[in-house]
Amino acid sequence: MKKEIEVFDYANDIMKAVKTGVLLTTKVDEKVNSMTISWGTLGIEWSKPIFTVFVRENRFTKHQLEKNPEFTINIPYGAFNKEILGICGTKSGRDIDKIKKLNLTLETPNHISVPAIKELPLTLECKVIYKQKQDEREITEENKKICYPQDVDSSFHGANKDFHTAYYGEIVSAYIIQ
Repeated sequence: MKKEIEVFDYANDIMKAVKTGVLLTTKVDEKVNSMTISWGTLGIEWSKPIFTVFVRENRFTKHQLEKNPEFTINIPYGAFNKEILGICGTKSGRDIDKIKKLNLTLETPNHISVPAIKELPLTLECKVIYKQKQDEREITEENKKICYPQDVDSSFHGANKDFHTAYYGEIVSAYIIQ
């Protein structure tokens, strides 16, 4: 069962969770993939509720988003298995089926093709309405040094020099799986 919510009533919970990690889930054909993210913004643009995610250029998730511009944000709400964020933050969907490995429960979405994850029950269903690649010339030297220090591509799960594409997802449904 899902309890529909007003997303901004949960803004504090959502943004606190982003700091420590939430799942960005995508789906192409029958392949569902979740990636831990700790960069994201919640706001309003074009008079619509938006969740913006930032995905590095060589991530499997970027490949998925380019084929199907829909995603869910799956947010811990209450007790949860922290191994979920660990595995989804260090393993690539190119190499393993993280949903199967972690025995995650997929929940049917309300308005998009990408499922929710029951184990992280606060869910935002999003449709990409805009995307933009970061312009490295516009990033401060301080942020380049901190966030892009290693000379490896983004198939590596740690910090690296690959920049991000911002995907602005209109939040078309928000709920807590009960």
